Amino acid sequence: MGDLADTLADPDVLRLENLDTDIRPCAASLKISRAAVDDDDANSYLPFLGLNELRSAAAALVARQAGQSYDWKTECIVSAGGLSGIFNTLLATIEPGDEVLLTDPTYVGLINRVRLAGGVPRFLPMTATDSGWRLDTSALASIDPGSVSAALLMSPSMPSGAVFDRAEWQALVDFCRRGDCWLIYDAAMERILFDGLEVIHPASFEGMRERVITVGSASKEYRMIGWRVGWIVGDARIMADIARISITNVVCQTGIAMAAVAAAIEQDDRGVAESARELMRRRDLIVAELDGYRVIPPRGGWSPFWRWKSPASPRGGWSLLVDVSPLGMDGAEASRRLLERGGVAATAMTNWGSPQTDRYLRLVYSNEPLSRLADIRARFDRALM
Repeated sequence: MGDLADTLADPDVLRLENLDTDIRPCAASLKISRAAVDDDDANSYLPFLGLNELRSAAAALVARQAGQSYDWKTECIVSAGGLSGIFNTLLATIEPGDEVLLTDPTYVGLINRVRLAGGVPRFLPMTATDSGWRLDTSALASIDPGSVSAALLMSPSMPSGAVFDRAEWQALVDFCRRGDCWLIYDAAMERILFDGLEVIHPASFEGMRERVITVGSASKEYRMIGWRVGWIVGDARIMADIARISITNVVCQTGIAMAAVAAAIEQDDRGVAESARELMRRRDLIVAELDGYRVIPPRGGWSPFWRWKSPASPRGGWSLLVDVSPLGMDGAEASRRLLERGGVAATAMTNWGSPQTDRYLRLVYSNEPLSRLADIRARFDRALM
């Protein structure tokens, strides 16, 4: 979709297809990045496990969120981006054929990394409700915990913006305890929360410090996508294995980026909060504009006007999902029409979970300001009615 939008070379096209952002990183990180280009020490394979100051900062960040303590020397390493950290963690925790629990829908990059590591995705449904996306706890109760080797969970989740509440986290951590399985927590958007929600870290639950492996990233909260820096924090007994895999698989991180990310962690709490508020304003605009407008189903003949189902409001993150099935089409068809008729680049969710994700279209609101989003309803009307 990004390539198709690029070929149009039309600045009027709304770029809602990709997790880029127009919200700038903090000034200190930019300054340090520029200086690092001329720093010979930053142009090195060493240290293999990441810059000490970044490991210390990342371990302290996770400790604050989880209410736990971590020794950065033995329980934190730096990865070449968050997804590299996810993949290396999977390689350390599962064997070929092992089941990995994932929400449905979820980011296809997580699903494919499970498969690449030899695992088998086991999908746990999320349900779109008037109050946002909710975990299907009855479906969780029907799964044998002993059949699952790891749960790979993200909150806020991408692409839906689902945020687990305390009861949902409790159900998930209880499941992991019963099954004696790892909980790999993708914390890339942990603090990008809306509506006054606060972070609930799974390692904060009783008995979960030794079971939770937290994978963080500079890309989303700190708006530092191109720096390709992430971190992994967990109990020393598993971190030694993850460190060996990390050295073997990727060798090292982005040398000229790590000091800038350490500065972001230590200095940019205000920037994280301000960017979350801006993203919430964009979410509010889109959800309001796409609220149940009248359409005629394009298939099955004429029928009276009816209201389609509005998007389930995300409680955090950078994106939301629109269920286009009431319009008589799937996400791929809606995506094609929006680009051709509405000048909106948006991604169909085919393969982002079970086959039911075909009905969804993802809108990423991190890279378009409110002024450009203001006519999104008119664009949808033009494309889909």
